[in-house]
Amino acid sequence: MPAPRRCPPWAMQFFSYETPKSVVVRSWVMGAMHRAVQLLILAYFIGWVFLHEKAYQVRDTAIESSVVTKVKGIGRYAGRVLDTADYVTPPQGTSVFVVVTKQILTEQQAQGLCPESEAAFRCRSDRDCRDRSPTSGSGLLTGRCVPYNGTLRTCEIRGWCPPEVDTVDVPIMLEAENFTLFIKNSIRFPLFGFEKANLPPPGAGGDLGRCRFHPQLQPLCPILRLGDVVRLAGQDFRTLATTGGVLAIKIGWVCDLDRGGERCLPRYSFTRLDGLSHATGYNFRHARYHHCQDGTERRTLTKAFGIRFDVLVYGHAGKFGIVPTLINTVAAFTSIGVGTVLCDIILLNFLKGAEHYKACKFEEVPEVDMVPSPGSPTAPAPGGLGLCPRDKQSTDSGTFSLGH
Repeated sequence: MPAPRRCPPWAMQFFSYETPKSVVVRSWVMGAMHRAVQLLILAYFIGWVFLHEKAYQVRDTAIESSVVTKVKGIGRYAGRVLDTADYVTPPQGTSVFVVVTKQILTEQQAQGLCPESEAAFRCRSDRDCRDRSPTSGSGLLTGRCVPYNGTLRTCEIRGWCPPEVDTVDVPIMLEAENFTLFIKNSIRFPLFGFEKANLPPPGAGGDLGRCRFHPQLQPLCPILRLGDVVRLAGQDFRTLATTGGVLAIKIGWVCDLDRGGERCLPRYSFTRLDGLSHATGYNFRHARYHHCQDGTERRTLTKAFGIRFDVLVYGHAGKFGIVPTLINTVAAFTSIGVGTVLCDIILLNFLKGAEHYKACKFEEVPEVDMVPSPGSPTAPAPGGLGLCPRDKQSTDSGTFSLGH
């Protein structure tokens, strides 16, 4: 009779089937470790996921926001008294605005020919001007080297003359430190249809015009002193007013609507946005044009240094939802099984007697029709399936208990 045809090893491996086998290890060390890991996982889900992160809530992060600003204060600069219309730009009261603290004026400029004022365009002859780029910071080079004053000569330009000299030392408007900024912020979370503003509701009492923001005493007041904003951002007002800079006023709305809408309150924070760049500071130029009686168009060029304020609004709202609650609850109970995996790794690889435990946990069973008859000399003895027949006890559920 021909020998039965054997399957290739790869086919036997591919078509094999694995089923879990329960093995109870009577060990205080493994038992304590297993329960400790389960308690840690459970504590993580209860303490962090559910209580801190509020994973049982539906979140709305698509916050809709509107910001209106208004600056108030009177300052003195270059012998003039300035009000809001003079030093705030743009004047519409948007979420991004500039308070001008220093100005360099170049008055009565007109189109014509004049020597360039920048030191980089000093020359000795016309050849020095022809070898350069055709443009400068103030106009177009004509290729001629002309006297700038009694001792210096510079390249001639065609453009607005006289050119700007921005290296002069001018004062700053120190009164700006005491100017006040009023911020009106309205927000809406469309998923829940919830709306709120940073202003107290009508009839709430208190004089809104007299309050001033303070991080501990009056953290909800929407009127801020500019000097306090600069200080809370970690900056020096005099230095910032001299070079200019960009500050962020951040309004955070983190709302737990399960606790009620009245407890949804804004939180203010402040930081400088341009502090890490190499070219710190902020300035810009603008001009005012007019015509003289002879019909010549002239302008006054202003290089303005100031503090730019960006009002940034962020936040999210949460409310109880059955779907995220069920998802995270199932995830919590599923993650408890990680304790079993960790303990198995330790049991089968690091503890004393790991080979013994490994032999009792993993057992290979041949197919029924391939098992020899009971009378065969190769047949296993009753209860001898595996490598640890002496100290294992079987129950009706298929669980094996290993004692010490």
